Amino acid sequence: MSPPPPPSAPRLHLATRLAAPEPGWTVEADVVVVGSGVAGLTAALELRTRVPRVLLVTKGELSSGSTVWAQGGIAAALDPSDSPAAHLADTLVAGAGLCDPRAVEVLVTEGPARVRELVARGANFDLDVEGEIALTREGGHHADRIAHAGGDATGAEISRALVAQLEAVRNDPGIEIIEHALVLDILTSAPDEDGRPGAACGVTLHVIGAGSRDGVGAALGRAVVLATGGIGQVFRSSTNPVQATGDGIAAALRAGATVADLEFVQFHPTVLWLGSGVRGQLTLVSEAVRGEGAYLLDTDGARFMPAVHPMAELAPRDVVAHAIVRQMARTGSDHVWLDARHLGADFLRRRFPTITERLADNGIDWTTDLVPVAPAQHYHSGGVVTDLAGRSSLRGLYAAGEVACTGVHGANRLASNSLVEGLVFAHRAARDIVARVASGELVSRDAVTRPGPSALVAAASRSRVQRIASEGPGVIRSAEGLTAAAEKLAAVRTDADLALDVVAVPQTAEWETTNVHQVASVLTQAALAREESRGGHFRVDFPEPDEAWRLRLNVRLDPDGRLEVVPAPLD
Repeated sequence: MSPPPPPSAPRLHLATRLAAPEPGWTVEADVVVVGSGVAGLTAALELRTRVPRVLLVTKGELSSGSTVWAQGGIAAALDPSDSPAAHLADTLVAGAGLCDPRAVEVLVTEGPARVRELVARGANFDLDVEGEIALTREGGHHADRIAHAGGDATGAEISRALVAQLEAVRNDPGIEIIEHALVLDILTSAPDEDGRPGAACGVTLHVIGAGSRDGVGAALGRAVVLATGGIGQVFRSSTNPVQATGDGIAAALRAGATVADLEFVQFHPTVLWLGSGVRGQLTLVSEAVRGEGAYLLDTDGARFMPAVHPMAELAPRDVVAHAIVRQMARTGSDHVWLDARHLGADFLRRRFPTITERLADNGIDWTTDLVPVAPAQHYHSGGVVTDLAGRSSLRGLYAAGEVACTGVHGANRLASNSLVEGLVFAHRAARDIVARVASGELVSRDAVTRPGPSALVAAASRSRVQRIASEGPGVIRSAEGLTAAAEKLAAVRTDADLALDVVAVPQTAEWETTNVHQVASVLTQAALAREESRGGHFRVDFPEPDEAWRLRLNVRLDPDGRLEVVPAPLD
């Protein structure tokens, strides 16, 4: 069965490169790894002793990847009473029919070993009274399989351990680390016979401030591993750090790679609500809090989740987020309440010290107060399409972590599957690259300039783009809202560097805003095309899932930069 054709919308053209100065310096490596979250750090560590030279590029400091902000934990079937099969079943349910079972099987079977390797690398997980890794439960899981560290500082501890491993070898001649560097574009070789870009052969990057090299340069390599994280700053409200501007997805699209599942955006149900004027990175109140027994109440004080789903507050995140939005509409409120008071002050302070501190910074003592919460963008299930070895559709380009679409998450990520996905697939990508470098399959290539105009969007446009994205492909979507968003995004100037009446020059703020605009544009097109509701994609005009839409929407640019949205059956 084939889905009906999507409704009409402005035909989207995207530039295939950013407006930027020509590289003023060059560095060469066998593999260029972009990003320093769990996926990037893992890939770099796995590659370091197995290929002659690795270059790790990170947008901030080495320890500033998105992994640091992960509170809840990392999911793996570590308990003898649990099993990979049970973890697989829960993941498939959360993914709402769009997971790739093969990718999920890889995740759940290899995940426990990867977590134990983290311990061997120095990660200190919280332990139970018997000295084993303590396990808890989060939404969508039917077993206690969430390992955590520092109560609610799991990501920070994992990042600390992996960064320490890299810091110990920073002076090794086989690895170079460039911090404060924004990757602009993926370099590609001569076009294939069909006119599409050739293999990835490096990246251009701009070193910001205190980096070890100045200005725009080129990092050449036989392979590129994208591990750039998420798209949070595409929206007005997000739990993502300010660096999460969709750089990896935008660069992959411009280079000719296929991306997919872009419409599936996970809005975390319980983000601290501090008013409609708050911007930037918002405070997340981990799902683990509900896993420990906290309730959701509407502004009349009524608990509403038991009537929505058998798992009540522990239903999959999309179910909880949509229920909150509907309850807010019924009560005419801009938030609901999270009630953890009955868990006890000692328990809350011991189990969730970071959340306790962050709430206190905002004048909330959750041992006695209700916590105002509302959904905000948290995680992106879509990204650069990869196979089980992390290979993208573009030769030489790999992706791992949130920037990738491995097929594990489908339409909705199961809680705490993100860190383990980054570990497992970064490890697989690294091993595949090692084998292909050794066999001579991955070779150095000369980069060529991709044809067509370049793009630059003024930094002053960012808040406008974020508003459009939040109102169009936000939590609740419709054809009317998405079409309006597509038209507004199409009206944003993308040649700001050429306009005499626009104050904009090629620099970090403009490059990031261009990425935000491109990601918002393709996300809107994908959300408009999918005429059903499933997982992290909810359409009020098509409120139910439709079996005809149990497929993936692949998105790519044709040789002229026209966006193609192609339905693809699940294998």
